[in-house]
Amino acid sequence: MNKSKKFDDFKVKYPIGVKLVIMITAIVLVSLGTITAIVSYFVTQDVRITAEDNNLTINSRSASTAESEFQTVRSNVFQLLDLVNAAGSFASLSKQAEVFFFERNQQIASIALLSENSLKTPSLSDLRMTNIKFFISNELDSEIVNDFVRSNAEAVARSCGGEILALNAAPVFGLPVVALLYPWKESGRSQTCMILFSSESLSENLGTGKTNSSFIINDAGDLLVYPDFELLRSGANFSKMPLIEQMRKNNDENRQIIFNDADGKKYFGAYQKLSVGDIGVLTTAPYDVILEGVRRTTRNNLYLTIIVLCISTIIILFYSRSLSKPLKILTLASEQIEDGNYEINLKPKSHDEIGVLTQSFVKMGKGLAERERLKDTFGRFTNREVAERAARGEITIGGERKNCTIFFSDIRGFTAISDKLSPEEVVGFLNVYMGRMVECVVAEGGTVDKFEGDAIMAVWGAPLNSGDPKNEARRCVRAALRMRHSLMEFNEDRGGDKKPIIKIGCGINSGPVIAGQIGSKQKMEYTVIGDAVNFASRTEALNKPLGTDILITENTWELVKDEVLVEEMPSVTVKGKEGACRMFAVINMIGCTDIPGCGDDGPKTMDEIRGKLGIPTPDYKKVNLDEEEQKYDIQK
Repeated sequence: MNKSKKFDDFKVKYPIGVKLVIMITAIVLVSLGTITAIVSYFVTQDVRITAEDNNLTINSRSASTAESEFQTVRSNVFQLLDLVNAAGSFASLSKQAEVFFFERNQQIASIALLSENSLKTPSLSDLRMTNIKFFISNELDSEIVNDFVRSNAEAVARSCGGEILALNAAPVFGLPVVALLYPWKESGRSQTCMILFSSESLSENLGTGKTNSSFIINDAGDLLVYPDFELLRSGANFSKMPLIEQMRKNNDENRQIIFNDADGKKYFGAYQKLSVGDIGVLTTAPYDVILEGVRRTTRNNLYLTIIVLCISTIIILFYSRSLSKPLKILTLASEQIEDGNYEINLKPKSHDEIGVLTQSFVKMGKGLAERERLKDTFGRFTNREVAERAARGEITIGGERKNCTIFFSDIRGFTAISDKLSPEEVVGFLNVYMGRMVECVVAEGGTVDKFEGDAIMAVWGAPLNSGDPKNEARRCVRAALRMRHSLMEFNEDRGGDKKPIIKIGCGINSGPVIAGQIGSKQKMEYTVIGDAVNFASRTEALNKPLGTDILITENTWELVKDEVLVEEMPSVTVKGKEGACRMFAVINMIGCTDIPGCGDDGPKTMDEIRGKLGIPTPDYKKVNLDEEEQKYDIQK
């Protein structure tokens, strides 16, 4: 069929370039738009939660600092007053205590015990102590204290009546000064202890960050401590502030809210009340400042979406032109395959998906050509894994040398057991038993080579070979330990002639083998042969005279000795081997947690295993060496 003519027959109603542009535009807009919206939403929520937590943390820390400062001032002053009262008529002692006190509390400007009467006529009984150094260093007249007292006569009267109050003294002193008024009763007189102290250090320690601002107010909403001193000196009142109104309305100890100020600007706000004089510590952070980073990122994402969309459209328009011709060629190739012409002579001209698709067409043709031959090959294999690898061309006719670990197992006294059962019962029993044992092999990545009656032969390292002999030997031993546990479960509900208790012996050896397909044109099988295989078989036969269930040779032991708990058996002279061969009975797998009955809770000695499996302890001196072919000789 003429190709050029075939190409002319293609009439495209909707060009692929236009489809791609429309599709990519929709995908970009929907995906990036959706992602931008979702990311912006969740990031906004995360930033908001973080900002609220941070604002609340700063507020809590500021409140703790203020509480500690006020309590410290009160405690120190009251200790001084107690000491002065205790001194009584010893004026010199009282004066010395006052001097020492102001030396250690330089931020305190004045202490006075006032009564309502003292506002009109100062009494000799009124106690007043002044930190002269404070007034001198700040160039203030100590008489300013009297001016402050007179200007706050109502507060003094309230405190004498039992209220704890805090006042802003900055408008009078021209410095960040706070007055604390504590009710004081002495000799039946209702007084107040007024403490004037500098709040400068408190303002510095409030925990104000780059975006967070903390301040303190009294019960009337007057500022006591604020970062902006000019606002503090003006005697500003924040009682109408929404955050403070919420604090008064909610009447709780602390809370985090979002509020709008009088100008409509949104803030994060947190407050906490102190235990002193209904004082509140508040912290705010501008909402827009906190979320500016998120909004900037969102804008950048939108710009990026537009840029990506423009670039994608240009690229797609150029790229679509390179798709039409290869797709038409592949269409012709598919028609050839449909007609039964599997030998397709195509070569990919690009390294993109079209190139891969071209290679796939070529491979598909070859695969279909091989299909009939593979049908015959598959029928010759009994092992699924081997058959699959052969179908993929990974196993070739002939043999190859590999280092493997070979496993043999056999049922003890199988002939006697089968004599008591019908053929159907023997087959049924073997199917259940073999099923359990094969599961153990497969679980550890082994390959069942063959079944010979009641015997099982399995291999690790062929046909799959990891290149790590230690790992393959370890997996083989693990499979044997799984068989031990599985057999114990199998025997739990067995007993009697029809369901006899089953005991097995397992032999494991590691070494070089020849692995490959053996047989004839009519029947073939994949297996391993060699001295290492024979040695594994003879090792299995040693379990009965040695009173063990899992024996490994020295070859395997050298590979797994750091991971397996073993007990060395008497050395054995094996037919075909020079000198005595060391044998090791496997007891446990060190540190194993995924195999029942292994690890820290597993057996520690061979005697424990014999007790669990009902294996008699052998007397090596009385072992009968007159076995068939005498393949072994135990060294006494």
